[in-house]
Amino acid sequence: MAVPPYCRWYRSDVRPGAGGRGGPTVAVERLLPTDEGAELVALVREVARAELVPRAAADEAAGRYPRDVFAMLGGLGLLGMPYPEELGGLGQPYEVYLQALEEVAAAWMSVGVGVSVHVMSCHPLATWGTPAQQERLLPDLVGGDRLGAYALSEPQAGSDIAGLTSRAKRSDEGYALHGTKAWVTHGSQADVYTVFARVGESPPAGLTCFLVPGDAPGLGFGAPERKMGLSSSVTAGLHLDGVAVGDDRRIGAEGQGMRIALSALDSGRLGIAACATGLAQAALDLAVGYAQERRQFGRAVAEFQGMQFLLADMAAAVDSARATYLLAARKRDAGMAFTRDAAVAKLVATDAAMRVTTDAVQVLGGYGYTTDFPAERFMREAKVTQIFEGTNQIQRLVIGRQLLGSLGGSSRAAR
Repeated sequence: MAVPPYCRWYRSDVRPGAGGRGGPTVAVERLLPTDEGAELVALVREVARAELVPRAAADEAAGRYPRDVFAMLGGLGLLGMPYPEELGGLGQPYEVYLQALEEVAAAWMSVGVGVSVHVMSCHPLATWGTPAQQERLLPDLVGGDRLGAYALSEPQAGSDIAGLTSRAKRSDEGYALHGTKAWVTHGSQADVYTVFARVGESPPAGLTCFLVPGDAPGLGFGAPERKMGLSSSVTAGLHLDGVAVGDDRRIGAEGQGMRIALSALDSGRLGIAACATGLAQAALDLAVGYAQERRQFGRAVAEFQGMQFLLADMAAAVDSARATYLLAARKRDAGMAFTRDAAVAKLVATDAAMRVTTDAVQVLGGYGYTTDFPAERFMREAKVTQIFEGTNQIQRLVIGRQLLGSLGGSSRAAR
């Protein structure tokens, strides 16, 4: 495979000291595989800065769900960026999509996570669906007219996918779905739910994937979860009470659900890694800008060596996070196995986000603990990145098993 002719792109509108309340201060120099990819990432960044940054704080404080933003980003092509053009997408490499997603998350984390989950929810249909299913269902999803959600976890089965208890019973028209799903991003707001339920009684062989319309009779939702962060992202339980699903909405064959779910999670973890990197970058930008502007003992605090060392460690963490998700994405684009790389990226990037956002609060001192600056919100948002799409303890388990090979028996964890 020929090495792509990478082109350089960087933030050209950076000016020192511009980041006191969240504006960009640190130039992110990027390598994109094509000029088209560079232009797309630059466009997404411009839109994110113009449309998302000005409303993020107020909407998060009010808990407003930004459905209009997902439609707008769909119109830009972001929701279908990594999917083939013949399926309605933009046909871009995953490394391009992830860098665009990073820019969205840096502007508004709830939206970045929402985009990542939507794109992951489309993965089973785009990868495992029949041509007829893709032609009928995918264009509205990748175009942003319809919003997708991913319903895998259950109240007693998060990382333990083999322990899922939702059932899909055969009926005259196809299947009747029964069970409860938990922690569904876009729960009660999505138009299409990618749902995993077991056909038959033999775990995990019977696990099967279905696309459930958001208005299907028998589909209900719990009250939105009250979370410490990502307040504009609706998370709710999903209840299946005999929901009728036709054969034409089953993705893949009966029993392929485990393989489909884990394949989607590999890619979804890269999305979360990119989001975590964007959040960490935003926190670094804020800290650098504040340190340049804040004066103590007659000079800017950025001039103190202790502060410079702290900022340097923050920058190193952000750069390392970006490098890990890009390596995994490039392996994915090359058709190589990337399960371990995705787990490493998710682990490194989300731990970095937690550390960098916490340090940003420290840089701002007392102001970092107030809602006048976004540092405290960044810190609250970072915590959940270490939990969803597989906790970081699960990522360590994935990495260890990939290193050591199969130890025999079936894995009950999320890969």
